Amino acid sequence: MIIETIIAAIWLMLPAYITNSSAAFFGGKTPIDRGIYWGKNRLLGDGKTYEGFLKGFSCGFIVGIIQQLFSGSFGPFPYFIVTLVCLSAGAMLGDLLGSLIKRKIGLKRGAPLPLVDQLDFVAGAWLLLLVFARDWFFAAFTLDVVIAVLIITPLLHLSANYIAFKMGKKKVPW
Repeated sequence: MIIETIIAAIWLMLPAYITNSSAAFFGGKTPIDRGIYWGKNRLLGDGKTYEGFLKGFSCGFIVGIIQQLFSGSFGPFPYFIVTLVCLSAGAMLGDLLGSLIKRKIGLKRGAPLPLVDQLDFVAGAWLLLLVFARDWFFAAFTLDVVIAVLIITPLLHLSANYIAFKMGKKKVPW
């Protein structure tokens, strides 16, 4: 039962996981905040780029399409498009909100903020799902799946970041 729940959690969150890691992996050059400051700190910082946002979103969405072809996990056509947009765009928006929070409290780019760093993209994806695909969210994300996501995501996130750090794609291993 636990293994099936973990597999279900990873499967359902895979578009958001891929979105989040792809954005960091591919990166980009054009900062979303365009160098704007909010008080003494940048709004988002150089690490949040238009290219990373679009590439991350695209990778997560494509992975979700492939999953849908194999299992139909994200609902019937065309409803699953909404679900995948929520998972992918929500992951990116949650990550941006996490960066905004970090900048607002004075943390520099790359500085750790435990749990926010690991779960901001999950919160963003779930929030969009609750707004635009509420019925699917409650059908797919049972309490045990939600708990599994909240436990395994930080572990997966830290592992992926460490690998990206070793590959030279991130400046810090967290």
